[in-house]
Amino acid sequence: MCSVKRVAYFNQGKIMKKFLSQLLIMLLLCCGSAWALDLQTAKNQGLVGETSTGYLAAVKPAHGEAVRLAEQINNKRRQHYQQIAQRNKTSLKAVEQLAGEKAMNKTPAGQFVRIKGKWRRK
Repeated sequence: MCSVKRVAYFNQGKIMKKFLSQLLIMLLLCCGSAWALDLQTAKNQGLVGETSTGYLAAVKPAHGEAVRLAEQINNKRRQHYQQIAQRNKTSLKAVEQLAGEKAMNKTPAGQFVRIKGKWRRK
C-alpha cells in the first residue's frame, strides 16, 4: 500500500513539473515583447535619436536592439511619409525633411538629435 502512494505522489510531481514548465514557456512566448525595447525608453536611455532626415538612428550602433527598433519605426515612418507625399503631390524628400525638422524641434531636452552628422544632447 505504501508503494502505491509513493507512485501516485511521484506521478503527481511529474505532472506538476510538466505543467509548470509548459506554463513558463507560454509566459515567455506571450510576454517576451514586454521586455523588448520601446521607443520612449530607447530615447530616454540615449540609444536612439532623431535626425534631420525624418528618421531615427541608433546613437550607439553596437546596440543591436536599438538598431532593430530604429529600422522597424523607420519602415513605418517611410510608408507614412510616402502617403503624405502622394496625397500632397510633393516629393518624399520634402516630407522627410519637414518631418525631421518637426521631430527635432519636439525632441525634449536630454535626448539625442543628429546635427550635421554629429550626435548632440538637446
